[in-house]
Amino acid sequence: MNISEVVKKTGIAASTLRYYEEIGLIQSLGRHGLQRTFPASILDQLALISLAKCANFTLAEISAMFGKGQHFQVDRHQLLAKADQIDETIKRLSIMSDSLKHAATCKAPSHLECPTFRRLMKAAIQGRLNSRHS
Repeated sequence: MNISEVVKKTGIAASTLRYYEEIGLIQSLGRHGLQRTFPASILDQLALISLAKCANFTLAEISAMFGKGQHFQVDRHQLLAKADQIDETIKRLSIMSDSLKHAATCKAPSHLECPTFRRLMKAAIQGRLNSRHS
C-alpha cells in the first residue's frame, strides 16, 4: 500500500511516517514511482506505536520493542513499570483535582486561610505535584 493509503487509513501524517522510517521505527518496501510503499502489516505496527505513545513510551523505547524484522516483542517488566508510572500520575492528578475542587468551593474567607489549600501549596513547593518527582 502506498503512503497516501497509509495516511488515509491511520490518520498519521505522511511527514510522521517519513520520520518514523528515517529513525528506523518502520520500514517501507521501497518506492513505486515517487511514493513509498508499505506492507499491509504496517497498519498493526502503527497501531502498536500509537498505543505505546498513548502510554507515554518514548520513540526510543518503542523502537526497542520492535526486534529484528520489525516483530513486536513485549518487555513485560517495562510494561509493568510504565503502568506503575501511570498509576502514580493518576494518583497525583486525582489529588490535584480534589484539592482544586475544594479550593473552588471552600468557605474560608481567603484561600490562604484554608488548611486544604495550604497543604496543596506545600505539596507544590516541595515538588510532590510535579510528575518528575512522583
